[in-house]
Amino acid sequence: MEPLYKTILNDLKEQISNGTLPLGSQVPTEKELSDTYGVSRITSKRALTELEQLGLIERTRGKGSFVKEPSPQKNSTKRILFLLPFSNDLSLGNFSEGLLPVVQEEQFEVMMTNFDFLTSHQASDIAQEFDGMIYYADDESQHLDLLFDLSFQQFPIVVLDKQLHDLGLPTVLSDNLAGGKAACDYLIEQGHTQIAYIFGHLHPPQSTRQRYLGYIRSLKEQQLTFHTTLEEKLANPANVLEYVEKNGITALVCENDLVAIEAMRVLKQGGYQLPQQISVIGFDDIQAASLVDPALTTISQNFKEIGALAGQSLIAWIKTGQQPDSRKVDVTLITRNSTKEYATND
Repeated sequence: MEPLYKTILNDLKEQISNGTLPLGSQVPTEKELSDTYGVSRITSKRALTELEQLGLIERTRGKGSFVKEPSPQKNSTKRILFLLPFSNDLSLGNFSEGLLPVVQEEQFEVMMTNFDFLTSHQASDIAQEFDGMIYYADDESQHLDLLFDLSFQQFPIVVLDKQLHDLGLPTVLSDNLAGGKAACDYLIEQGHTQIAYIFGHLHPPQSTRQRYLGYIRSLKEQQLTFHTTLEEKLANPANVLEYVEKNGITALVCENDLVAIEAMRVLKQGGYQLPQQISVIGFDDIQAASLVDPALTTISQNFKEIGALAGQSLIAWIKTGQQPDSRKVDVTLITRNSTKEYATND
């Protein structure tokens, strides 16, 4: 059901558009709108505030609200802003492979840039220059003020990788919990029971926490008692060797491929043979995963599908005005040479 303030807003927009409220004419007051629609003054005030933000009226204290000359129109070219934390980040996947065909088919342009763009652009600039935005959430608390400002203006935003629960924006992300569980399930199938989880951050982001919870779920379902606690974190690679030796670890589930590759380096320096003595699984299937020795078993995210779904969701929102639902994308286990069946006589 449409919010009451939007009903008032849309009615006034239509009256301005069809000339019922001509240029320079006075718009009904908050009280008049409140009486007409049977709503609170707060509701009618919000409708007028949004009408002002759209540049359709100007409000003068003590006099009222009046229809004004329309603001300069947004660039007629359909444009989407795609914001990533950094221009070149090995841990981020190639979303454009799926996104670009979708937006090109709909004749949209994409401007792909990093967060530096936000130092010179405010929410009003973005809303004027673009029709919608795809935003990679590197940190759940970053840019909340700008994102809130844009969402308040009904500006379509689709978030990647992490859900921003404070804003309720639609998100397209990998099923990280299922990925963490799949990694641990595979190691258990190979006979491992002492499986550790290796973090890469002292303050794990949402995606990593979900992978960790998938690891815990797998162990609980198989009734294995040992697990790495969240408090231990093991974010310092130098601590991995000591932890492995102390707990008789035979396999590692790592936050991502970069963490896995570093953990393998530390273990090999410590005299361990991989995968004969310890199996290692990463997450992301970055290019380096297949090039290290031994080649890394990993959980692959379908970045192509994530990009395509993000583009489809955003364009549908722009066209219909209806906010889409969040979507989770399946992950895939890629087995390589960093894992093997566990045998006590190895």
